[in-house]
Amino acid sequence: MEDLLKNLRINVNDKTYLKDPESSVLGKSIITNSIDLINEIGFEAFTFKKLGIVIKSNESSIYRYFENKHKLLLYLTSWYWAWLEYQMVIKTFSISNPKKKLEEIILLVTKSIETDSNFSHINEVKLSKIVINEYSKSFLTKEVDTENKEGYFSIYKRLILRIKEAIAAVDPSYKYPISLAGTLVEGSLHQHFLKEHFPNITDCNESITPSEFYKNLVFKSLNIVS
Repeated sequence: MEDLLKNLRINVNDKTYLKDPESSVLGKSIITNSIDLINEIGFEAFTFKKLGIVIKSNESSIYRYFENKHKLLLYLTSWYWAWLEYQMVIKTFSISNPKKKLEEIILLVTKSIETDSNFSHINEVKLSKIVINEYSKSFLTKEVDTENKEGYFSIYKRLILRIKEAIAAVDPSYKYPISLAGTLVEGSLHQHFLKEHFPNITDCNESITPSEFYKNLVFKSLNIVS
């Protein structure tokens, strides 16, 4: 199984890139260092010129892989959602009890991320921080409807539909499974953000985790004792 996972490839919509960054050493370096740089200085301050200095390559070489930094952000966030979906599938595959399966999914979606050694060129911890801080910038644009039609957010939506199915398996009569699934994903990002930046307007802290809050919220919504 470990050998199989090491050969696993996370697939991202090929419209997000001009040349697959997984196909070369330079491409992987662009991904590795863009994660480091965005995490360090933020997406607004991030430019391909600054990235070129870090990777010791011409700015034009980065444009051979990505049309602009918006497409790069779409690539990075899509990769993250696909990776989280892969984690969900692997870790819940053998769980037959619907309640226990949903508990595991809630934990996976809401917990602080740990590094996955199967993808050595991507720091999942830093990438998760980028998703928490920057993900909304990938879709709060005038082009969101066009990009949605072209499938840029298909992995994200597929992840939410998987969670919706897990919620419905626990309580088929619950009227709002997909809204609850979306609340779990988006709300978790928001609670992690508040915990880091606005701790006085969240109950999440060092002793109360977002996982604990959302486990309580989801199962209370389903009228099930957690």
